[in-house]
Amino acid sequence: MNLKNVINVFVLSACIAISTSSCKSKVSDADLKAKVETVVASTPGVTVDVKDGVLTLSGSVATEAEREAIANTAKAADSKNIKSVVNNIVVEAPKVEINANDVDLAAKVVDATKDFPTVQAVVKDGIVTVTGTLEQARIQVLKQSLDALSPKKVDLSALVIK
Repeated sequence: MNLKNVINVFVLSACIAISTSSCKSKVSDADLKAKVETVVASTPGVTVDVKDGVLTLSGSVATEAEREAIANTAKAADSKNIKSVVNNIVVEAPKVEINANDVDLAAKVVDATKDFPTVQAVVKDGIVTVTGTLEQARIQVLKQSLDALSPKKVDLSALVIK
């Protein structure tokens, strides 16, 4: 009978030990969200959501490296309690500024070169670069037509003369 009591005490102790270890306190989703928001606060436009320990990042950044760095930093905020990270941050395409003067000049260049079907012209930063082929007798007419548009420069160095 004494052995039976020892076994019962042992089983009861084991049950208590297991139940107390499985009842360890969990960090709430709101607390995790607050921790991560503090870490990513330096990146405007990035939002944080946490549900059942799964962290979801949304928003936009300029580079892929920045996207990955934010995800790694967010996970490191509490790696013990964050189960996984869903990185929905989008990398925006770089903004290309088009010079309005180039657009106007390019339209005028198209009109000026319409009588020269073997010639192509590109405008960048106010410089007209001409490529293609043209007869020697028509080069002066083309050059004068393009000079009349007042570009910074007319580059005929890539033009093949017949």
